[in-house]
Amino acid sequence: MARVSPQDYPRVQKENDKFNACLDEACLTPHTYKIPVKKLKSIILDAIQSANRKSSREILSVPENATEDEAKRIYKKEGKELFKYFVKYYDDPASAAYQCLGKHFSEIAQEQLRNRILQKQRMNSGWRYQFIAQESARQSKRFISVSGIGTAEADFNAQIKQIEPRKKPVNIYVSVKNRSNTLGGQDWPKAIQALEQVARNDRNRDGPYICVFGIAMEKGLQRIKTIQKTKVPHSPNTEVWLSDFFWPFFVNYSYEEIILAVLHTLREQTSPDPVPVNISFPEELMATFGEYCKEYKLLDSEGRFNDANRLVAVFCGQAKK
Repeated sequence: MARVSPQDYPRVQKENDKFNACLDEACLTPHTYKIPVKKLKSIILDAIQSANRKSSREILSVPENATEDEAKRIYKKEGKELFKYFVKYYDDPASAAYQCLGKHFSEIAQEQLRNRILQKQRMNSGWRYQFIAQESARQSKRFISVSGIGTAEADFNAQIKQIEPRKKPVNIYVSVKNRSNTLGGQDWPKAIQALEQVARNDRNRDGPYICVFGIAMEKGLQRIKTIQKTKVPHSPNTEVWLSDFFWPFFVNYSYEEIILAVLHTLREQTSPDPVPVNISFPEELMATFGEYCKEYKLLDSEGRFNDANRLVAVFCGQAKK
C-alpha cells in the first residue's frame, strides 16, 4: 500500500498504551441520549427484513433495478444452475436417491436452494448488523450526519464533532464485518487500501477522516492492523473496532445488549424457519428445475421422483437426457 499521511483526528498519545495512536473517543462529542428499547427493536426488525430482502435478491443474482421480465429470465437461468448443483453436490448417491424417491421436484428444489442459502447466511447476518449500526447511529443524536455508502468497500459514513470547537469534525468511514476472520490475512491490506480510497476520494468530506472495520460479533476494543513482520501499520488512519467498542460508540448499547435485543426481536416477531433467510421460491426457478428433471426422465406424471436407479445413474454421471 502506498504510504499515506496520518490524518489529524484526536489520538491516544501514550507510548506504552495498547491503544496508542488509536482514535481518542474522549475528545469527541459524547452520547447524551439512549434510543428507547422499543425503538431499538423496531430498528432491528427493519434491519432483519431489509437483510432478508437483500439476501433473497443477492442469492438469486437479481439486481435491485431488474424489471419483472429480467427477473424471470434470471430465475430460469438459476433453475438450471440449481439442477447442476443438485447433481454435483449430493452427499452419497444411494442415500440421496433414496431420500428423493416419491418427493415432488419442487420439494427437492427447495431443499437444494436452502443448501445454497446456507452458504450465504453469514452474508445475511453481516447486512443485518450493518443496517442496525447505521440506523441506530443515525437516531442516536450523537452524530452530525450518518449516510449510507453502499459500495463494496464501505457501508456507511458518520460525521462527529470534536469537543475542541476550533477543530473540524471527524469523518468515519465504516465497513461492517461479522468477525475479523471474515477477511483472510492476505485480504486485509487490499481491503484497507480500498476503504481508505473511498475516504480520500469523497469530495463532500470536510475535515479529517478515519477508516473503521466494525466487527459486529467478536469481543474486544480497538486495534490497528499491522504488517506481521515489521509491525508497521497498513495505514495510520485505519482501525479495527471490535464489538465492545463498536456498538457503544455508534449505538450507546453494549455488544451483549444488542445481541439480546436481536434475539428478543426474533422471538417476538418471527417463528423458527428451516430456511435461514426468508427467501421466496420463484415459480420460474422451480419450474425450470422440474424441466431438467423431466429431461433426465427422473419424474412420473405428477412430477415426483419415481426411479432411484435412474437418479443414481445421474449422480454418477452415467445417465444422459
